Amino acid sequence: MERARVYLVGAGPGDPELLTVKAVRLISTADVVVHDGLVDDAIMALINPAARLISVAKSRSRHSVPQGGINDILVREAQAGHRVVRLKGGDPFIFGRGGEEAEACRDAGIELEVVPGISAAMGGAAATMLPLTHRDAASAVTFVAGQCKGLTDQNWAGLAGKGRTLVIYMGIATASDITEKLISDGLSPDTPVAVLERATRPDARAMRTILTDLGDMIAREGVVSPAIIIVGDVVLKSDAEDRLFHFAKQAEKIA
Repeated sequence: MERARVYLVGAGPGDPELLTVKAVRLISTADVVVHDGLVDDAIMALINPAARLISVAKSRSRHSVPQGGINDILVREAQAGHRVVRLKGGDPFIFGRGGEEAEACRDAGIELEVVPGISAAMGGAAATMLPLTHRDAASAVTFVAGQCKGLTDQNWAGLAGKGRTLVIYMGIATASDITEKLISDGLSPDTPVAVLERATRPDARAMRTILTDLGDMIAREGVVSPAIIIVGDVVLKSDAEDRLFHFAKQAEKIA
């Protein structure tokens, strides 16, 4: 019999067909699934019906369970002899706090395995035919978090601009501050930006504008999380022809 352990599993951006084979196997056989609120219902439906579900959903400025409590749950359930899956939207090690959970498990002597997932940036970019790198537009990509303490004190100079793509996670609520920050760091107000909302899901949307209009566009279009912001000339390499457009998959469903 396989020993109890914790698996940090990436659920990807939402489309269940983008799960890895290992992820599907683990969530369909787990004893306990500790899951985020951003995991799509279609993925939740794949979980072992006999598994016990523990929600640790988070929203801006409000966590149902603090991170220390999540760490304790993982350790406690594994010590009780259960096969525990920590199911996270996106990838566990890209703004998923998987590193903290891994440290807590290691410190407690719990066996741990990480199963990567497709990040929102990669899933959303692929769905909108928006290359994060392109020989004519960008040879470097940077991921940053737009919702964190000390945002105004962080130095983003050089992360966006000619030859670079900047991907901002969790930046919808602070978009106006992000715009001001990037422009003050020297980025042109006319820099192309895209917002990918609920990437890869049936109700996904993608929007395109320029940096100086970012906050206003998010307000006009009623954008809500989960969503990412992509800044740079690669936005113009997308197959989008209008400022506001739907994912190809959504268009096919409507047609």
